[in-house]
Amino acid sequence: MNAVGVQGLVDWQAVWITLKLAGLTTLILMALGTAIAWGLAQSRHWSKRPLEAIISLPLVLPPTVLGFYLLLLLGPKGPIGEITQALGLGVLPFTFPGLVVASVIYSLPFAVQPIQNAFETLGARPLEVAATLRASPWDRFMTVALPLSRSGLITAAVLVFAHTIGEFGIVLMIGGAIAGETKVLSVAIYDHVEAIEYTQANILSAGMLIFSFTVLLALQIIRKPAKVIS
Repeated sequence: MNAVGVQGLVDWQAVWITLKLAGLTTLILMALGTAIAWGLAQSRHWSKRPLEAIISLPLVLPPTVLGFYLLLLLGPKGPIGEITQALGLGVLPFTFPGLVVASVIYSLPFAVQPIQNAFETLGARPLEVAATLRASPWDRFMTVALPLSRSGLITAAVLVFAHTIGEFGIVLMIGGAIAGETKVLSVAIYDHVEAIEYTQANILSAGMLIFSFTVLLALQIIRKPAKVIS
């Protein structure tokens, strides 16, 4: 198959929407996930374990279940939907911003857990040494905790991006399959299979397979220095 043929078989709109969704979700979760992970790593409160369980729910909950409850919450009669309508934003389901909200919630544990593990592995000693040098809490976080937790931060970013690329159930529930607006790669593959367009489905699936292998290889390379040090 020549390059012109492949160009015509690939749904580039779905590719662009998927990359845009994964990029925005990763940016939001690197800020939000880092703040949550830092709070959990420093906390000794009894509520820490229940909060960790809530954050981990998307790991075990079927995406369709989570998508259904998000649909109720974000819909016109849901509490969040009523707020967004009162603010003049309309309702979020079946829009790109709705997809971003759903992806952030669904991918939250993939950001929080690696970063929290990195912060907890760091221990209190480096921060205590920085404190004796009169570094403020903000300085200790920015110049000690974050640089020494670099491996966890990179792992979180790669996992969130890759996980968002491969989402299916929740994006179909919240975004539907509106071409050029909410139709992502996984949904495009599903549509091609339903239409018995196996050549198009094969091209998109092969691309995602190569991408997933590259992500796993990158994670192995990132984690290798940590093993050597330990």
